[in-house]
Amino acid sequence: MAKKILIFDTTLRDGEQSPGASLTSSEKLLIAKQLAKLGVDIIEAGFPITSESDFESVKQIAEEVKGPIICGLARAMKGDIDRAWEAVKYAERPRIHTFVATSQIHIDKKLRKSQDEVIEMVIEAVRHAKSLCSDVEFSPEDAARTDIRYMCSVVEAAINAGATTINIPDTVGYAEPEEFGNRIKGVFENLGGLIDYHKVVISVHCHDDLGLSVANSLAGVMNGATQVECTINGIGERAGNASLEEFVMNLKTRSDYFADYYTSINTKEIFATSQMVSNLTGLLVQRNKAIVGRNAFAHEAGIHQHGMLKDKKTYEIMDASDVGWRGEHIVIGKHSGRHAVENTLSEMGYGLDAVQIDSVMERIKTLADKSKEVVKEDIIAIATDVLGQVASNEEIVKLVDYSISSGNEKQTSACVVLQVNGEEKKGSSQGVGPVDALSKAITGLTYPLTLKEYHLNAITGGTNALAHVTILVEDDSGTIFSADGISEDIVKASALALVKGLNKAWNFLKK
Repeated sequence: MAKKILIFDTTLRDGEQSPGASLTSSEKLLIAKQLAKLGVDIIEAGFPITSESDFESVKQIAEEVKGPIICGLARAMKGDIDRAWEAVKYAERPRIHTFVATSQIHIDKKLRKSQDEVIEMVIEAVRHAKSLCSDVEFSPEDAARTDIRYMCSVVEAAINAGATTINIPDTVGYAEPEEFGNRIKGVFENLGGLIDYHKVVISVHCHDDLGLSVANSLAGVMNGATQVECTINGIGERAGNASLEEFVMNLKTRSDYFADYYTSINTKEIFATSQMVSNLTGLLVQRNKAIVGRNAFAHEAGIHQHGMLKDKKTYEIMDASDVGWRGEHIVIGKHSGRHAVENTLSEMGYGLDAVQIDSVMERIKTLADKSKEVVKEDIIAIATDVLGQVASNEEIVKLVDYSISSGNEKQTSACVVLQVNGEEKKGSSQGVGPVDALSKAITGLTYPLTLKEYHLNAITGGTNALAHVTILVEDDSGTIFSADGISEDIVKASALALVKGLNKAWNFLKK
């Protein structure tokens, strides 16, 4: 009988730890609802102790998202665990996930404790979590670099203390597939009786530092793990996490090889979920990304095109529709109805309210009046921008006006008019091109931010395409924020992105 592999999605926790991938509470809720629609079994909604906003976000997801288990992360500390429980206890099925480092380098350099002291920490933390919540997950952090015998001692202690799921993480992406598979096999060889007696789920959580996160996750499953922790688009700290879509489509596409395993993922929601996470985090999906990249189902070479015309299976091992790839353009004009727009947004997981839909419709009609064909990609971009504006805790800075002066023989200068806390301010600066000049003028009037990354994407191509500018900005404390701006004008899109970044930074400072 085939085993169900539980999908534990940590996009909103580990994924959001990607530099610049900070999300507002309403954006997190939107993603969580889409993850439920995708069919994930567990949503790790956040790390409640880290900030008041993260706590409130996890609490809101626990209250409003139905279906998946809602999990909160906590260090092996009473305060962390209490805070996590306060956030997740509103869920239909809550879970507390607690962890402590077990590799010798972490014990010596970070914890500065003995191995026995770490085991005592594990027992106390799991027991306390269990006194609050029946579903407790424990992770020995940096397990892949932990002595296997000591790791099994830690796992044994956690199970005896009440853990219902044991997660074995390759925290720094160090393991090789055969090696990692053998580690999971070793857990069952040493503790199989205890695992069976307590009906404990063994999980894996793999990072992609050596590009092996999905391969290691598959190796873990082949050796007995029945839960895989992953993220949409593989986002996460450093090189990221195991990609949900890649892991799931391996099982589905190679069902001949993985005949003993299945998931509950509705694969037709993969593309919509990928696009939503990319749009809201500002982390663009590379064109050649497996499963969801723009080139994943594109064929340019003549020999490939010839084969595709004869039979798609000559060069496509998956059908694009299996992952919900919607390549067709839905064209919207100024006379198009609200229903068509709402339907398009609903298909892509955007459950906007009536006020937000009104704002989207107004911008679509303005765009259509300029003789621009508005297609599905434009609608999603506009909706994402509207959501970002409405989701801001407070719009401290508003763009009133700007002008750019540049030429072949002179340095570019920018003049801006901003409204800051209701007061109008004017400023100007020079720079290397309009974006540099604008950035200096805007931040000079407000709050010092450094533009770390700048990406420009013409959403549908052509000279009249909507410009989507995505930026990463850094404040003087080293905190990085992502922001984006959308307009038919590249310079305006850049200015809007900079202003949005400023608002994010200021709202963060107020927390």
